[in-house]
Amino acid sequence: MLYYLLLKLTTEISELNVFRYLTTRTSMAVLTALFVIFVAGPKIISLLKMKQGKGQPIRTDGPQRHIVEKQGTPTMGGLMILFGVFVATLLWADLSNLYVWGVLFVALGYGAIGFYDDYLKVTRATVHGFSGRSRLLAEFAIAAIVVFMFMEIGASPLATSLPVPYTKEVILNFGLFFLPIGMLVIVGAGNAVNITDGLDGLAIVPVMIAAASYGIIAYLVGNFDFSHYLHMPFVKGTGELAVICGALVGAGLGFLWFNAPPAMIFMGDTGSLSLGGALGAIAVAVKHEIVLIIIGGLFVLETVSVIVQVASFKMTGKRVFAMAPLHHHFEQKGWRESTIVVRFWIIALVLAIFGLATLKLR
Repeated sequence: MLYYLLLKLTTEISELNVFRYLTTRTSMAVLTALFVIFVAGPKIISLLKMKQGKGQPIRTDGPQRHIVEKQGTPTMGGLMILFGVFVATLLWADLSNLYVWGVLFVALGYGAIGFYDDYLKVTRATVHGFSGRSRLLAEFAIAAIVVFMFMEIGASPLATSLPVPYTKEVILNFGLFFLPIGMLVIVGAGNAVNITDGLDGLAIVPVMIAAASYGIIAYLVGNFDFSHYLHMPFVKGTGELAVICGALVGAGLGFLWFNAPPAMIFMGDTGSLSLGGALGAIAVAVKHEIVLIIIGGLFVLETVSVIVQVASFKMTGKRVFAMAPLHHHFEQKGWRESTIVVRFWIIALVLAIFGLATLKLR
């Protein structure tokens, strides 16, 4: 909204032309989201504490120290993240861009699913929300709508194709069968971040790293000259998603201020599902779906650890890890929470560098 106002004023104040640049608006989105959460954060935390009473229920089969140290901490902190992202995006993005609305729709829809799940957990004082099947159906429905929209507004055949990283010309065209692939990317990303969110600050920093990486990718993919030079698929209009990525980074920084150990608030499923879903939607829009497996490799590792643990126990009756997801395994091995969190951040950063290397190594 502010973007349009500033555009109108450029005829009278030439200095305002700087806001035509995507880099400027992305930077402003970072600062705006950060400022919004700094201002609204304490009020939101106080309100959630008052409404939730005992806070987020802590799983009894998890590390025992969590019951003592984390009991009473309010959840649904994803509300403040979403608030910061939406305010920043609505102020600085080009709202005529359908890619922007598609990503916001996923973030809002997944946030609503997560909020309902968190609400049931808090009101019932249990770690179990609503049924996994119903939740997945809702997630797939939202993903289907957005992926179909991206397929319709994108240029054919790229919109229904899957580019292979580290190559110049290998693009696999799936036609209509791309729909379930895109859905899996979004749903998988949402749930992978959700699984990773188990320690103070563990999930939000890798999310920011991934968002910053995809902000760079979106900027390059949406620019014909840069995408042509780097032999990347050009997707008209996706450059605007850099603004949302900037908003995700700014909101993440603001949330980390309150989520740093010892956390004053947890993001809950409200935040983890919406953030992961948004990253998945951005990956589909900019046609870098496979790269998300690399950049979001930490989330993949955490998810795989759960799958392996469950499969092993069902087939052999034995567990591969002391506890799943992976971060709990290291807790059980005696690692301190801060050590696990920082080392996982380092892993996320290294994987992001490998992911960004796909832009040049072709």
